[in-house]
Amino acid sequence: MRPILQKDRGQHLMDLKQKQRIALSIFFFLTGFCFSTWASRIPTIKTAFGFNEAELGSLLFTMPIASLLGLPISGFLVSRFDSRIPLVAAFVANAISLLFISYSTSTLTLVAAIFLFAFSMRVLNIAMNTQAITLQKIYNRKINGAFHGLWSTGGIVGVGFSTILLNFQTSITTHFFIVTAITLVATAFAYPFLMRNDRSPSGNKLIIGKPDPFIFFLGVLAFLSALCEGGMFDWSGIYFKEVVDEEIFTAGYLIFMTFMALSRFVSDRIIDRIGMPRMFIISSVLIALGIFLAIAFPTFWPALIGFSLVGFGTASVIPMTFTLAGTTEKYSPGMTISIITTYVITGMLIGPPMIGYIAHALGLRSAFISFFIAGLLIIPFSSLVFRYKKRQQAEL
Repeated sequence: MRPILQKDRGQHLMDLKQKQRIALSIFFFLTGFCFSTWASRIPTIKTAFGFNEAELGSLLFTMPIASLLGLPISGFLVSRFDSRIPLVAAFVANAISLLFISYSTSTLTLVAAIFLFAFSMRVLNIAMNTQAITLQKIYNRKINGAFHGLWSTGGIVGVGFSTILLNFQTSITTHFFIVTAITLVATAFAYPFLMRNDRSPSGNKLIIGKPDPFIFFLGVLAFLSALCEGGMFDWSGIYFKEVVDEEIFTAGYLIFMTFMALSRFVSDRIIDRIGMPRMFIISSVLIALGIFLAIAFPTFWPALIGFSLVGFGTASVIPMTFTLAGTTEKYSPGMTISIITTYVITGMLIGPPMIGYIAHALGLRSAFISFFIAGLLIIPFSSLVFRYKKRQQAEL
């Protein structure tokens, strides 16, 4: 009887982790879906409120402020509770904030709605990635890239859905109401299957003082990639509308998200074959080359190819930094993810307003040079990460 019981127990554990992975996958997918819904409608908001590039940049600056204010709260929640509790609470707030954005009739209410959107996204990202790193350890193989691939897939579906509704001239209020309803129903379905009891008993307190070099270098890598991602999310549609002069301005954003998703689904296998150091270099070169094509040849096909290369390039950088961050013994997974996510969110949300200010002064094409520089800087900082890690291993 004992072998049978052991077999049943093993099957139960396998079924459990599969259900946990499916549930978490739904949240990664829906997060990308909601974010791309917001990003794809930024040109609509810009036109409705009559913002110029600098004013839009100022509006988007609300997001990094909200995110940074959410840092101590998100770290506290993930260290105090099972990560699924702040994950679901933040996701509900994130979905509802979309509705608030669509109903905003003044700049003040719009800023408040965007603040809630960014703040809840901050908590959501930390809780979601904490679950992903913990579940990856249970699987004992790389699955983090696939989760981020689902985020990108959600983004593709979101921008595709936005494109369809734009063609039918659907109002932003109706659009965001539909998305909010879909995500709330899916949340109620997936929540019971999320991982439980994943709170770490130690390493939950942030140590104030000289930053750990390994975590700092990883943070800078995440920041550089997120700077490119955030800028592409919020400005690719405007670039295609105002520089490439395309009526269906979501084309650039859609191709960027599509190639990012494709890359993330295969990145784990590629990394296993060529290693992370080479993957960082390839990512850097693809980002720089893609931005160069879009800037040098601002017509439909070169810009489309360029945006696809940027999607490939940015895809694996942040998942790799999260995976490397999970190897540190200084902090718990939740606290480490919280620290790295600070860099990610800062880069992702500082990028858009920065581009707005530069575009207002020098033009949008010139502003995109910032992404070219950020992409190239990934090479030296990734080298610092692996040199430091190698030195640490030699000292053990």
